[in-house]
Amino acid sequence: MANIIRFTKMHGAGNDYIYVDTARYPVSRPEALARQWSAPHTGIGSDGLVLIEPSEEADFRMRIFNADGSEAMMCGNASRCIGKYVYEYGLTRKTDITLETRSGIKALHLVVNADGQQVDAVTVDMGIPAEGPRALREQPIEADGRTYVGTTVSMGNPHLVIFTDDIGSIPLQEAGPALERHPWFPDRINVEFAQVLPDGSIRMRVWERGSGITQACGTGACATAVAACLTGRAGRRTDIRMDGGRLSIDWDADTGHVRMTGSATKVFDGEITEA
Repeated sequence: MANIIRFTKMHGAGNDYIYVDTARYPVSRPEALARQWSAPHTGIGSDGLVLIEPSEEADFRMRIFNADGSEAMMCGNASRCIGKYVYEYGLTRKTDITLETRSGIKALHLVVNADGQQVDAVTVDMGIPAEGPRALREQPIEADGRTYVGTTVSMGNPHLVIFTDDIGSIPLQEAGPALERHPWFPDRINVEFAQVLPDGSIRMRVWERGSGITQACGTGACATAVAACLTGRAGRRTDIRMDGGRLSIDWDADTGHVRMTGSATKVFDGEITEA
């Protein structure tokens, strides 16, 4: 018998996912459904599928499946969208909530409007950055017949950040997959190209492992801000400008935690059949 599932399409800075409350609509085969539903012409169209689940350790649990069906460790943009979802759909009235992810429990602070009905922005404590699966600091790496200079940062997901003087000249469609699957990274890696702008903000474009070019990446924005600070290109507070929007990143000197602030947007609700 076909199973009817209600979903909500949401995006954070253009990074769009399909959200399902599994307490109301259980989902089987999420890997296959992520591939099917994410397809732009034959499905809903998205960067992947996000399941909102009960948690024994936090207020809620998040599972993320990329457009290719692989399961991600963490997503900053999806975390903000979940904060908006659970508050506006009445699953909680708390403005400080905890979210269980595959990379640990994250703390979310919701900024609501004056009437207390709508979430205008969400700040996510993304935790303490690490070097990543292979520690690189401004080191050359060859891929697709070119040599790049990269820095690795892990924000729950592994990232390779490459700074450039002209982000418009980067062939992201070719360089992204070549670097994602570079032999140095057997589990694959997310790739960010970034350019420091005259006003001190950073323009970033991203190739996400499992999804390809996306409009934004929350963990990638955090990794880029950290890499910029580590390499002397920026301070601890940075605005990251992506194809889909802007995120504000604060790397706290006292705690070592990275905090990401940005909006979350509901696109539409819908129903789909899980055959």
